[in-house]
Amino acid sequence: MSFFESLGKLDRRWVFLTIALAVIVPLLLQFRPPTTPTPIVKNIFDRVEALPENSRILVSADYGPSTIPENQPMLEAVCRHALHLGHRLYLISLWAPGPPMLESMVTNVINRDFPDVEYGVDYVNFGYKAGNQGVINGAYTDFQDQFPVDARGSEVSTIPMMSEIARLEDFHLLVAIGSGFPGVKEWIQFGGDRARIPVAGGVTAVEAPLLYPYYPNQLLGLMGGLQGAAEYEAALVEKYPRYEVSSTQAMQRMGPQTVAHLVIIFFVIIGNLSYFMGRRAERARLG
Repeated sequence: MSFFESLGKLDRRWVFLTIALAVIVPLLLQFRPPTTPTPIVKNIFDRVEALPENSRILVSADYGPSTIPENQPMLEAVCRHALHLGHRLYLISLWAPGPPMLESMVTNVINRDFPDVEYGVDYVNFGYKAGNQGVINGAYTDFQDQFPVDARGSEVSTIPMMSEIARLEDFHLLVAIGSGFPGVKEWIQFGGDRARIPVAGGVTAVEAPLLYPYYPNQLLGLMGGLQGAAEYEAALVEKYPRYEVSSTQAMQRMGPQTVAHLVIIFFVIIGNLSYFMGRRAERARLG
């Protein structure tokens, strides 16, 4: 039996063990591959940078627990960046599981890095609103009528930072982080296009190709999967090194993902070589 034929008969448990090590070892070593922001991600970062202080940013977290590893770093990096520059955040979710994602961001970003920001003045959380794209249509017409109270039950009229918000077009930027329907596409079609405000998106890796056609005319930028989140973090850390510890979770997760993908590619190549070498050896034996 040739070398490649013997590899083809390798006990699959060795393959599983190798994949496990490819994930565990980079995690233990805190391996972070070099990350350079691509233009489609850097455009979001640059737009947040270019906004004047006290700009109004609407952030929608439209995803659930299953996509936290990809979506949550996007949400936290963008919110951390916006608060650092003195912008105001208006937080909502069109998904029922979305409010815990927002609360997690508040804990990890606002409470940790910006303890001096004031609720109702620097940020407000409206939580979950049922209705899918109907919510976006309602917000376009009358935002305060669509969101009469915040997640704490306070009337919108008592929230200082809502005095300048009447319709969706009163926001300077819309950031939609999602993993399905309703999500980024709906915010583009029913929000950004109608209100004529720039839309930035963040989605899972499998959904990103469906949104590329909207870039750059209807979508100013897109964070696609863990790589997109890592690119935004890289841009943030490069400009503001103080976040080297608190805003690198996506970059750290890219280490195990990169190594695991390389190992999988290696096994795919070996498997194909084993198959074709075995076929050739069998034809040679048959004469």
